Amino acid sequence: MDADLLDLARRTEAELTGPADHELHRRLTATTDLDRLAAVLTEAQRPLWAREIAAFRLGCAGDRRAFESLVLLLNHRDPERCVSASYALTRLGDPRTARAAAALATNELRVAYALTPVRLLGALRAPESVPALITVLGRRLTPGDPHWRVALACVEGLGALADERARPVLEAARAHPRLSAAASAALSRLP
Repeated sequence: MDADLLDLARRTEAELTGPADHELHRRLTATTDLDRLAAVLTEAQRPLWAREIAAFRLGCAGDRRAFESLVLLLNHRDPERCVSASYALTRLGDPRTARAAAALATNELRVAYALTPVRLLGALRAPESVPALITVLGRRLTPGDPHWRVALACVEGLGALADERARPVLEAARAHPRLSAAASAALSRLP
């Protein structure tokens, strides 16, 4: 079992409720049968941890049947589930990932859960990344906005992407105390 799957297996063990769960957990972490893993995603009454393991394993194996489940997990209220989904989506290589991450990141109703999609956009370096990060950061610059961590992730992502289109929003971000240093660093990377 690789280190990333081992971390996921250890974290999800806390959610097991009995012998049947322990057996299912063991099977899901040990199997190499991608069809069996994919079946877990559509079977009725499977616990969330089982779906997460199956989607993670399929995503890391490059099996696109995991895409929808991973996107749902990317927007979960549990940050560890979001990070796990982001990791698997990055390895999946599905061209729909950037659009999905951009949609999640720019959804103002779910801004409290946007941190991982924002970071994923920076890592993907896709055409959708810069416009989405600019949009999200612009919204976060309003006075009193409580989502400064999301704003900081946008600044860092835009700095890594080094796209000139980000200059105006990064200059505006320098006026915010929590973003100033990162925005200055990001601006220094622009051409």
